[in-house]
Amino acid sequence: MPFRARFLALFLVSLALPAADMPYFSVLSEDAGAWPKILGSIGLQSQPAGLARIFVARTGASASVEWPSRIEHGAILILEGESSLADTFGFRRSNRDPVKVQSLTDVHRPNLPVIWEKGLELPLYDVPEVSQVFARERWTGAPLAAGFKRGAGAVLWVAVPPGERGHERFPYLLNALADLGLDPPFRSNRLWAFFDSAYRSRVDVEYFAARWHKAGIAALQVAAWHNFEPDAGRDEYLRKLIEACHRQGILVYAWFELPHVSEKFWADHPEWREKTAVQQDAQLDWRKLMNLSNRDCFRAVSAGARDLLGRFDWDGVNLAELYFESLEGTGNPSRFTPMNADVRAAFQRKSGFDPIEIFGARKDAASRTAFLDFRAELARNMQEEWIGEMEQVRRVKPHLDLVLTHVDDRFDTGMRDAIGADAARVLPLLDTRSFTFLIEDPATVWHLGPERYTAIAERYRALTPRPDKLAIDLNIVERYQDVYPTRQQTGTELFQLVHHAAASFPRVALYFENSLLPPDLQFLSSAAASVLRYERMGAKTVIDSVGGVGIPWKGGAKVDGQSWPAQDDDTLWLPAGPHAVEAAAAAAGPRLVSMTGELKAVRPAGPHGIEFTYQSVARAIAIVSRKVIHMQIDGEEQAIPAAEGNVLLLPRGQHVVTLTTD
Repeated sequence: MPFRARFLALFLVSLALPAADMPYFSVLSEDAGAWPKILGSIGLQSQPAGLARIFVARTGASASVEWPSRIEHGAILILEGESSLADTFGFRRSNRDPVKVQSLTDVHRPNLPVIWEKGLELPLYDVPEVSQVFARERWTGAPLAAGFKRGAGAVLWVAVPPGERGHERFPYLLNALADLGLDPPFRSNRLWAFFDSAYRSRVDVEYFAARWHKAGIAALQVAAWHNFEPDAGRDEYLRKLIEACHRQGILVYAWFELPHVSEKFWADHPEWREKTAVQQDAQLDWRKLMNLSNRDCFRAVSAGARDLLGRFDWDGVNLAELYFESLEGTGNPSRFTPMNADVRAAFQRKSGFDPIEIFGARKDAASRTAFLDFRAELARNMQEEWIGEMEQVRRVKPHLDLVLTHVDDRFDTGMRDAIGADAARVLPLLDTRSFTFLIEDPATVWHLGPERYTAIAERYRALTPRPDKLAIDLNIVERYQDVYPTRQQTGTELFQLVHHAAASFPRVALYFENSLLPPDLQFLSSAAASVLRYERMGAKTVIDSVGGVGIPWKGGAKVDGQSWPAQDDDTLWLPAGPHAVEAAAAAAGPRLVSMTGELKAVRPAGPHGIEFTYQSVARAIAIVSRKVIHMQIDGEEQAIPAAEGNVLLLPRGQHVVTLTTD
């Protein structure tokens, strides 16, 4: 008996009813192919067939009369290519001529070009009339992925294996499974996203805040340069955005892109404009760079930043890309900065020559290296100076978190000489300053696979004893490299990137929320969860996670034997580490519905109360199911710090909060 036939026979004999609530899959073959990469990208775990709900039967799988019943009772069966098992469900090779497949369309994003790097000649297949076709060959309409529901389960068929990496042929297989009844197995609130109002100037901020919250976004980095100078219309929009985000439990950070300040600042102060090596004003792409080495310019920008931070109810500040231009380094003088008079004079006093000469008479490597070293140190000093400025603001607003976004120069070592970014010079500041070091994924490596985040994390952990202060920024944009099957990361590829990043860093930021495609929002939160163990033990389920996790849950629950009132209508929220969960009678008291900080513990405190412990580097937002009428923090009475009594703005650090509700 062939191996696959023996495997399926043993599986069908031993299998109990599918564990419909268990996030398990099993590939019924010696060669699992890329299916573990695909299904694992949203947290599904590979387990023996007797425990799984989702099954993958690869090309050539043998038919069995047991399968229809299994599916009726909740199994989800994925069929790959041609097999007698696929034939059983109506997915059969036709007698028509084969079709050359190079690109396809998918119902989840019909207008998105999906192009295969290597075309294939494939048989034409007939699919059952009851099935929904999810993907078709672009020109002939030949079905390439289809499926249908049956009873409590479903069948999904694909015409060809999904490829070695799991995303190079069918980006939206997981979305097809969702259409057939697969729910996200986990939920995380560890995601940040960047936001630019230039792309969202007329939107309903309440709608978008709810959408971001559902996608697992816990903090929004908002482009602050649009509000650097007061403007009634723009300021009112920003206030409404911050209020809407707070109501959804989303923190809001002021995102600065210094040395870019604002359009008006650039127009009003031509005397302070940065210069390139060809002595032109440094208007590079959308950024208009100012000379922050000039003390008058620095003081004016600092005063404006303080005013901006004082006008709005920010939760934090993000100093992003605070270095120089350009990615081509000295190879492109028309984009190379800084070459303003102040920097040139400072370098000449130190080294005895004008650095602009490295683009003329002094082309030797030693002269170029001398200025590039000076420039990297200048960038580091500039970053430290601005961190100091933000610490001064913290004296007035102690709840503010601080983030320094810094392009990776460890994985792509050319970044230091290109733009002056040198992480090794900056990371020691984590020993004495309170901020998060957000590593930006450089454009030069956007085409590489998700495993790069593990390598990036290892290189940075070697530079600092504070890995808890590291985070990673993923650029979800169209890539300039030749990439397949889509120019922008979407579907399975995006979930793989987020899942690997979340396993390597405490926080994952996405640039930017406007570039996230609608099909990606459903599984984004699940991809960001990092669950090490999910195991049923009698009436209990043991879940071990990194950074905490939400699991699908209805009704009351006990965690580690204690009543656990941290849940919304669909999700039970658990702290990091291993915990045993079991069903219990629904509690009559209030619930902790949402929490941006790291939840440590929670318990009922009488019929109308709740007590919880949390830790947060930023001000934390807690949302409670009822209006709060009384609050203590660390045993001291506190005023309710919110207009709406169920949304609480809580201090940074680690605290115990005791609430009484109506």
